[in-house]
Amino acid sequence: MQPSWPPSWKLLTQHHTFIPNCFFSAETTPPLVPSAIAYLLRQCSSLAEAKRIHQQLTVSGLASADPVGVVGMYVACAAPSHALRALERLHPSPFSVYWWNALIRRSVRLALPDHVLHLYLRMQRLGWRPDGYTLPFVLKACGEIPSFRVGASVHNVVYAHGFESNVFVCNALVAMYGRCGALNDARQVFDELSHRGIGDVVSWNSIVAAHVQSGDPVTALEMFGRMTAQKDYTLRPDAVSLVNVLPACSSVKAWLRGKQVHGYAVRSGLFDDLFVGNATVDMYAKCGLMDEANKVFVRMEAKDVVSWNAMVTGYSQTGRCEDALSLFERMRAENIELDVVTWSAVIAGYAQRDLGFEALDVFRKMRVCGSEPNVVTLVSVLSACASVGALPQGKETHCYAVKCVLTLHKNNHCDDLMVTNALIDMYGKCKSASTARKMFDSIATEYRSVVTWTVMVGGYAQHGEANDALELFSEMLKQKNALKPNAFTLSCALMACAQLAALRLGRQLHAFVLRHDYNFVMLHVANCLIDMYAKSGDVDAARVVFDNMYETNAVSWTSLMTGYGMHGHGEEALQVFDGMRRADLPIDGVTFVVVLYACSHSGMVDQGIRYFNGMARDYGVVPGVEHYACMVDLLGRAGRLDEAVKLIEGMPVEPSPIVWVALLSACRTHKNVELGEFASSQLLELEADNDGSYTLLSNIYANARRWKDVAKIRSLMKHTGIKKRPGCSWVQGKKGTATFFVGDRSHPLSQHIYDLLADLIHRIKALGYVPETSFALHDVDDEEKSDLLFEHSEKLALAYGILTSAPGIPIRITKNLRVCGDCHTAISYITKIIEHEVILRDSSRFHHFKNGSCSCRGYW
Repeated sequence: MQPSWPPSWKLLTQHHTFIPNCFFSAETTPPLVPSAIAYLLRQCSSLAEAKRIHQQLTVSGLASADPVGVVGMYVACAAPSHALRALERLHPSPFSVYWWNALIRRSVRLALPDHVLHLYLRMQRLGWRPDGYTLPFVLKACGEIPSFRVGASVHNVVYAHGFESNVFVCNALVAMYGRCGALNDARQVFDELSHRGIGDVVSWNSIVAAHVQSGDPVTALEMFGRMTAQKDYTLRPDAVSLVNVLPACSSVKAWLRGKQVHGYAVRSGLFDDLFVGNATVDMYAKCGLMDEANKVFVRMEAKDVVSWNAMVTGYSQTGRCEDALSLFERMRAENIELDVVTWSAVIAGYAQRDLGFEALDVFRKMRVCGSEPNVVTLVSVLSACASVGALPQGKETHCYAVKCVLTLHKNNHCDDLMVTNALIDMYGKCKSASTARKMFDSIATEYRSVVTWTVMVGGYAQHGEANDALELFSEMLKQKNALKPNAFTLSCALMACAQLAALRLGRQLHAFVLRHDYNFVMLHVANCLIDMYAKSGDVDAARVVFDNMYETNAVSWTSLMTGYGMHGHGEEALQVFDGMRRADLPIDGVTFVVVLYACSHSGMVDQGIRYFNGMARDYGVVPGVEHYACMVDLLGRAGRLDEAVKLIEGMPVEPSPIVWVALLSACRTHKNVELGEFASSQLLELEADNDGSYTLLSNIYANARRWKDVAKIRSLMKHTGIKKRPGCSWVQGKKGTATFFVGDRSHPLSQHIYDLLADLIHRIKALGYVPETSFALHDVDDEEKSDLLFEHSEKLALAYGILTSAPGIPIRITKNLRVCGDCHTAISYITKIIEHEVILRDSSRFHHFKNGSCSCRGYW
């Protein structure tokens, strides 16, 4: 008699007719049903079929026969949500934790760290206990987010459940803390591993990677050295070890250590690993050893786009744009995939070399090829626009960024900030400070980074808005959560101080640098300090900064030499040049401009001629237009105008406006009307319309009392829209800086200033001072000319300085134009009767007045 089969068995045969006959033999009994169901669940191959089987098993009351198998069926069909719902119905058991791990592992593989944590928390709420496989996945997700808070709570679970001796879990803890920037915690876990003697090569790799990720490559190299010093054979570095340590070598330019790692990779057979090869190429490239990088690149049997990108980026960053472009073209010719990194590297290379238009041309090709730029690309393009002042192209890039990149979402504000910072920098360098400020103001205060403040301060400082730069810098320091300025912020602020000759504020910035220990960037900042002190009238302080520098470069020596030249200390400037030469530092065209400038302002004509004649012969520097301009100035100041003209006539290139302006200025000094007219006509032919050249010619005519010609020049300036810059002087007082224009009576102390000045003029006349009315460039009588000279801005500034300064304190005055000859004489006399040294900086140089004499000795 046939047995009475349960309905469920018929269900199985309907779906899987291939089930073995033994299942349906007379001896088969219901206890074998779970095995048949498990087999059926394992054979399922699609979500639709899985859902149908699950439904029919549930209807027939067989779903409880293998609930874990139902979960596995859904996992196998890539239906995690269905698997999770089935898993949530199970009673917690150590065996079934495997399926939670499977779901968590899947989310890790799909780079969904937030979902990993969601599954982990759901698992715990339902009473499931994680095992040694669960926790490493969860810790990895914490590191990828990164979330130190959640990672630390998982660390507590590790101790609570006794996994502190599980090397896999502890390695995951080290890696998690490293990615979260908690280097001390990572090191503590690693030390505990080592103390228990359970650490392995993964442990060492994790701690080395943690130091690299936290910006501590020096310690990373030390840890790698300790690892290789271990006698345990199992701790030999593997491919991951090398990929971790090579970036640390490149970070500190430890190319010799990198070569040792490279040698180990070759000897151990690890160099054939693509990742090791790429890391080696990248290390050499970032250390600037592009020839070595190319040798490694050529010998690599397997290459991918990362290999090519490392070479292209290296060539770009080391200024070998031609090689970068050549390799880039090879990639295109060999149909190697050009990704956004490739394009961005070439664009950045051109931008860093100030080849902005070439960078823009590459960007156009990138867009034609259909490659979508990312944030890094746009930042490089904007940098290219800034380097060449390409405002229209910068605006076009801004429009593209608004449409395609700037999301204005808080969750993506880092990328937005990078692009906005680049826009501020571009607008600032393209002399559109108002637009740059609008971009700056559009960023909420809490989202502004130190870079944001720096590019705005720098934009103001680089284009003459020094007061705005210093005001913004001050605002940065006064913020509720004040950011610490970096080296570039300080450099921009010091640049602004130098423009204003704001010595007091410059000294405060110097103190700030010393208090906050900027030694790691001292070279860059110290060079700016030298420049600031020199341009603020304290060249001795500039020398002190120079003498106390741990290291110097060509900029340091050139800045100090420039300072000495500005102050008329030609001998000291040439001593610095000799020291620079003995230090075997590069001598270039800029260096010789400074040398010739110093000779010119110190009356060292013969030395200047000797250096000029020896430039090409002794140093291989071909004289340029700027050197000829310096020589014309040198000869002109000495009154050797005929020699200056001969020099111009013998120039191998066409004289530029600066050459003719130098000659015209000399004609003004030595009252040579005919030659001045000739120089002026040459300027007009070159269409060099500027107020300085017109004013110089007007002054030459005025000195010669050719008032009709003066009127013609002024009429010409009026019709061509050229306005003469008004003379302006400012002086530092106890309560800030006071500014004066010609005839200024707006200051609250105006009456006291004029009364004191009148008394001073009366007293120095008794000492022999006679007003030089030739400097009153108006067609009026001599008495009226004396009154006009009385109101010059530098005299008003001096009187204010005397009123507000304690006896013996130097009075520091800055003028936007060259100091008036009469004022120069008057101030020399005044220093005979006051207890102050007067340090006056005009548009050409510094004048130190003391005891009736000036440091310029007539060469001004």
